[in-house]
Amino acid sequence: MRRIDFLGKAKFLVPLSVLLVVASAVLLVPSVRGLKMGIDFTGGTEFTVKFTEHVNAAAIRDVLGTVSAGTLDLRTSQIQSAGPTTYTITTQLLNVETDQVAINSIDAALKKAYPGVEVNRNIIGQQISKELAQSGLMAILIAMGAMLIYISWRFRFRYAIAAILELIHDTVIALGIFALFRLEFNLETIAAFLTLVGYSLNDTIVIFDRIRENLKLDQKRNLFDTINLSINQSLTRTINTSATVFLPVVILLLLGGTVLRGFSVAMLIGIICGTYSSWYIGTPILYWWARHFDKGRSREKS
Repeated sequence: MRRIDFLGKAKFLVPLSVLLVVASAVLLVPSVRGLKMGIDFTGGTEFTVKFTEHVNAAAIRDVLGTVSAGTLDLRTSQIQSAGPTTYTITTQLLNVETDQVAINSIDAALKKAYPGVEVNRNIIGQQISKELAQSGLMAILIAMGAMLIYISWRFRFRYAIAAILELIHDTVIALGIFALFRLEFNLETIAAFLTLVGYSLNDTIVIFDRIRENLKLDQKRNLFDTINLSINQSLTRTINTSATVFLPVVILLLLGGTVLRGFSVAMLIGIICGTYSSWYIGTPILYWWARHFDKGRSREKS
């Protein structure tokens, strides 16, 4: 089988990746573009709606779609079941003068579509939203910290640094795409980001483990060739794994509707970036580290 020179192509692709990361970081600046924060982080108005009989959530979204709320599409509101005939509807409308008409219109539209329905309102304060945002960020940082410790223990510190920088690359680019296309960032999106972090790391660990094994099997082969060999040996597994995850995520993106769009887009970006960065970000960093901090060594020993 013909071997692909992954590490040789990295000298062209790493600068491109750095450029994408910088561009994404610039897009994340609020004065430039910034993230479009969801209800979880901005606060809003929550409606607790008790129907006289069971109602489908899709039908409730259709009713919300009839209410005018400026540029806000109320069909993207969070709708959660709170009982056999009770739903909570969370919107980004705040209980202030500018949104009061829309809030009253939602109340009126629900009562018109479902006579006898009981509607109660509750304000989600921005303080609670701020705490949720901090908790979400803390979850990502803790996950990365735990992975840094584990990889350092299981492999070596240089492997951990390469993996974490790779994850930062994937996460920043994904956030940049969210900012560019004004996709809503909410708690479900954070769940997707944590999933893509794990997915990206999974493929990287397989390649790192293959590198370590090959270094033990042939101590005469230099590190450059060993890394290329290891990636090629893992190539079929990587493609098969990515394809089996890619297809259902694409279907979810096409058929999941507006509510799952942010989650499915984050997963799709994670699959693409995670596969790419395993080849062209993590391993080049590992090679660069060995070249600069293990001078005089022609091979890596594990």
